[in-house]
Amino acid sequence: MKIKKAIFVVLGCIGLGLGAVGAVLPLLPAFPFLLFAAFCFAKSSERLHQWFIQTRLYKNNLETYVKGEGMTWRTKIRIMITVTLLMSIGFVLMGQVPVGQIVLACVWVFHILYFVFGVKSIPAPAE
Repeated sequence: MKIKKAIFVVLGCIGLGLGAVGAVLPLLPAFPFLLFAAFCFAKSSERLHQWFIQTRLYKNNLETYVKGEGMTWRTKIRIMITVTLLMSIGFVLMGQVPVGQIVLACVWVFHILYFVFGVKSIPAPAE
């Protein structure tokens, strides 16, 4: 059991690091990495999970989504643009694999529909 918890701690730290970089760089989305870190920390240690959910990084990027309140349009658009850019690269590289392009296009459409219609939009917090 200790090895499993240690693996979750390491994976959570990697997710936290990538999420922190993503919070600063517009090309890398912070949301999925921070969500992954929250999952890993919850599986590894209650104390580590409690620390993580108290951080500003968590509160600014995940808290409203995890509570079921939704996301701001700015966050949703940033995620959709990033995924669109990354999937476009994969789409171009799959030029000789039409089935791969079709699958990737379907995943992209589902992604856009999910963020536009499936995730509730909330107003941006006043600064």
